[in-house]
Amino acid sequence: MGATGCGKTTFINLASHSNLRVGTDLESCTPEVQLANEFTLDGRRVVLIDTPGFDDTTKSDTEILKNIATFLATTYENGSRLAGLIYVHRISDRRFSGIAGRNFRMFRELCGEASLKNVVLVTNMWGEVSHDIGEAREKELTSVFLKPALDKGARMVRHHGTEQSTHDVIRQIMNNHPVVLQIQRELVDEHKDITNTAAGEVINAELIEEKKRQEAELKKAQEEMARALRLKEEEARRRMEEEARRREEEMRRAREEQERIALQRRQEIERAELEARRLEEQARIERQRAEEEHRRQVALLNERLAAEAAAAEAARLAMEQQIHHLHHQVHHHHSGGGGGCMIM
Repeated sequence: MGATGCGKTTFINLASHSNLRVGTDLESCTPEVQLANEFTLDGRRVVLIDTPGFDDTTKSDTEILKNIATFLATTYENGSRLAGLIYVHRISDRRFSGIAGRNFRMFRELCGEASLKNVVLVTNMWGEVSHDIGEAREKELTSVFLKPALDKGARMVRHHGTEQSTHDVIRQIMNNHPVVLQIQRELVDEHKDITNTAAGEVINAELIEEKKRQEAELKKAQEEMARALRLKEEEARRRMEEEARRREEEMRRAREEQERIALQRRQEIERAELEARRLEEQARIERQRAEEEHRRQVALLNERLAAEAAAAEAARLAMEQQIHHLHHQVHHHHSGGGGGCMIM
């Protein structure tokens, strides 16, 4: 067993001269539990069983668990026992990731604490790292991540990518007393549903944790959306306030302009009224002056006329006097009896 791409199938093909399909990179090529070719090692018949990793690229962990559990339960019911289990881990991995930890936790729950003494923890792909880095990672694995299983009797060995190395690993467990795995007892002896087994509870816990994580992410997304909406609403409110202030300023300027125009018009009307009153007063004065001049002229004319009339009257009187005097002279002449000629 082990993570997808850790080299399980390659190990089996080397040990058994089988031709099981090997994946490239981290692509899963072991969708089902499959048996390798039976071979003989040190006079013992050996059958290796290849299983898909729980981080399969095409199936869920639940489907993988059902696949492996069904095979194990069936073989247990048929009287077969496992001499041991090999868990493969890439020493080339820079760290023991969350997926690797989950896979190993699932493996432990499948086995059960009592079966860990029949487990060999195999590190492979040593050729992809330097010796110092490999040893440092191996030390970290034994002291931290794989320590719970090692404390329960599991052993840790290196696989160097050769047939001989695979056989050396198998020799670690081939003479063990066969064991019954915890999941076999739970399914067959205790008649538990797979979801109620220890391995199933790991998946359930993972699903619950994933659900919590998704709910937390959803809540975070909702909060971010709400915050974005608040920011958007705040921005919209700010824009509306700015627009309202702009419109209010425009209205204020318009009112001021209207008031300025109205004041200007009032001032123009007042000036016009003042000018009209001034012109009216001036006209009145002119009329008064003209009337006075007219009266003066009339008076002068009347005086002249009166003077002329008086002169005419005086002339008339003088004329009458002269005429009277002439009449008097004529009368006197006629009465005197003289004949003469009177020339004027």
